[in-house]
Amino acid sequence: MRLAVHQTAGTFGDPAANLAALAATAAEAAEAGAELLVLPELWLTGYNLGDRAGELAEAADGASAAAVAETARRHTLAILYGFPERAGDDVYNAAQLIDACGVRRACYRKAHLFGAAETRLFAAGAAAAPVVEVAGRRVAILICYDVEFPEAVRRAALDGAEAVLVPTALFQPFDFVARQLVPVRAWENGVYLAYANRCGAEGDLRYVGLSTICGPDGRALAAAGADAELLRADLDPAAVAAARTASPYLRDRRPRLYRS
Repeated sequence: MRLAVHQTAGTFGDPAANLAALAATAAEAAEAGAELLVLPELWLTGYNLGDRAGELAEAADGASAAAVAETARRHTLAILYGFPERAGDDVYNAAQLIDACGVRRACYRKAHLFGAAETRLFAAGAAAAPVVEVAGRRVAILICYDVEFPEAVRRAALDGAEAVLVPTALFQPFDFVARQLVPVRAWENGVYLAYANRCGAEGDLRYVGLSTICGPDGRALAAAGADAELLRADLDPAAVAAARTASPYLRDRRPRLYRS
């Protein structure tokens, strides 16, 4: 499977503009042979929302989901995108995967909320990363801060994920996460890891960019700098098997020793 990651600043607070821009991004990704496109955290609206989070939130099966599904069908391209999800009285920082037929396959709610701003605006998700099959590969979904918890990625690998997809909004001064931690997460679990970050700035937040697609050996197959970019890489199941042979952490675990 060929995977694409779009690093973008988007248009803050304007879902319609971001949905319109998606048409060109999806076309470029599909023309390059991609079967799956990963977009950043809260791609639909912008990340630094403050009190607008509730105003811009919508249901997982709402109008924006329908628009993304239409783009996915038009380009025969699965799309994972971040958005603020409204569910009753709660708002979640969510990421939804829509397949190449326009079918909603998974909607994951960020479990590990970062800082006072997120905990004020969003409810925390209560489920582990979903693992679903897309274009013949098993992929898991996490969001930004989630990937910094080794248990979250390890659980996805143990549940059969070959790739972990991570929409993110990583800002300064935390660039070490993209540079150092993300490759380690890929290596220690023998998974591909697609880290789709924002770029540019929103208010007092300056995003680091540095989106990457890491192979299961921890090496970057594609990496962005500070500006908007569309990354592409091929996912090979044989590479996952080889990495887990070379670094047999999953096989050699002793879970009984890790219980608190």
